[in-house]
Amino acid sequence: MRISRYIFLASLLLAGCGGEEFQDLRDFVKNAGADMRGKVAPPPDIKPYEPFSYDNDSNLPDPFKPRKQDARSSAHGGQNQPNLNRPKEELEDFPLESLKMVGYLSQKGVGQAVIRSTEGKLYRVKAGNYIGLNFGQITSVTETEVKIKEMVQDSVGDWSERESSLQLVE
Repeated sequence: MRISRYIFLASLLLAGCGGEEFQDLRDFVKNAGADMRGKVAPPPDIKPYEPFSYDNDSNLPDPFKPRKQDARSSAHGGQNQPNLNRPKEELEDFPLESLKMVGYLSQKGVGQAVIRSTEGKLYRVKAGNYIGLNFGQITSVTETEVKIKEMVQDSVGDWSERESSLQLVE
């Protein structure tokens, strides 16, 4: 009797699992991805490499010579040369990108910026001071910015001005 009871219970359990209760869900899962195919764009056409032959007789400039024809020697220094004989200030030992403006002071109507170096040391600067590695001279100091005129030299020795600034870091 006991064995027949277990057989009866097992058959009931199996009958409950075999129903068509979730057949629509099974059909959906089976057919959901049937029409989905990945679409990959064709690769672009590859153009064959065309080597360029440089001919000395052509009108093209020599790629290994400076492009400026009036190249001055670096002994003359070119135009706009900064004063190389003046004593350097402390902040000229740091790249401009490594310095941060962290404060502003006004003393007797003159604006001064507080600059922090990479070493963590604080400096007070005002218009006229020099800063950075490129002969940068401070042109103005406001509550939020230090404007700087830098002098940079190109490959043939000419000097040109470049405007830079340090923004207040809050």
